[in-house]
Amino acid sequence: MIKVVLVKECYSTFTNRRIFPIVERYADRLVKTIDKELLDQSVDIKKFIAPYSLDVMTSTSFSVDTDSTANPEAPVNVNVQKFMKFKFWPFLVMLALPFTIRLFKWIGFSAVNKEAVKFFCGLIKRFKLEHKEDSSVHSDFLQLMVDSEIPESDIKDGVEPSKGLTHDEILAQALLFIFAGYDTTSTTLTYILYNLALNPDSLKTLQQEIDEHFPKDSPVSYEALMNVEYLDNVISECMRLLPTAPRLERVCKRNFNIDGINIPEGTLVTVPVNLIHRDPRFWSSPEVFKPERFSKDNKDDINPYAYMPFGLGPRNCVGMRFALMVTKMILVRLLQEYNVETCKDTSVPLEFSNIFLPKQPIKLKFSRREP
Repeated sequence: MIKVVLVKECYSTFTNRRIFPIVERYADRLVKTIDKELLDQSVDIKKFIAPYSLDVMTSTSFSVDTDSTANPEAPVNVNVQKFMKFKFWPFLVMLALPFTIRLFKWIGFSAVNKEAVKFFCGLIKRFKLEHKEDSSVHSDFLQLMVDSEIPESDIKDGVEPSKGLTHDEILAQALLFIFAGYDTTSTTLTYILYNLALNPDSLKTLQQEIDEHFPKDSPVSYEALMNVEYLDNVISECMRLLPTAPRLERVCKRNFNIDGINIPEGTLVTVPVNLIHRDPRFWSSPEVFKPERFSKDNKDDINPYAYMPFGLGPRNCVGMRFALMVTKMILVRLLQEYNVETCKDTSVPLEFSNIFLPKQPIKLKFSRREP
């Protein structure tokens, strides 16, 4: 638990105003690409957003400018795409039949692209070495973890000190931050833009509030961005209807009885987030997109245990504040200049696979706002 707290402290220190200019810079870069080639065209929204997510992740994590927006064929972008095309069925097999884990390892089978994993492991090791050699020029997530690294000399007989992170733990956290942040942020933004395109009245209300808080060509401050109420409402409602993590898993730490049902210690408990978020016992008109339900006047009516897009409790998403900042920034920059609309290629309603992913890419259209 101490190490979980340490990683959270790294995220907490990392996710603040220091990285705000980086996020703003990449948002501006992405928005500029619309006029060049995407205006009034059918756009694969996740494919459009993904380079922004990747650039923000690599820059804030490792102080590296990958610029995937301008260079979609860059090695970092190509390999992250390879990694995200993992095979889902082996995870189900290993969950149901744990003995197959050794079998898959013995035959050299991997559910993820080994080439992509090797690429990123090598990349992070190189970045880590650069950070150790000169910590004065880096102020990022990796540096915070490197500063807390446990020296190999302190690991005796395989026993690690309770405080600090090992080399492998730093590598794992860095990989997790890239892949989890890259996919969840781009997916969340895709769902938000989809819902706004389907609900033009909500889009107009949001644009009016953005215009009030951020006059055109004026700088966006961190404090102002994090205090736009209707923007918060829209994001919250989108994450209720289409949570990026449609289910959560937790291990029962002790024998527990609830409503006559005994849950033994060690039991894996699955929480169906997407079903709870649409349960009519907790939500009025649960299938309707209604950002106002999260307004200050209505927020007290929400059951706090019926809304969990980032999880709940001490093991909730450590990157929550960072994800919200990244999401808000690109929405403000996009909607200051453009409307988002459905087009002939937009699927309504969305059809999902058995792993809660859209069967077809979500395609929308950007048009310039009238002066």
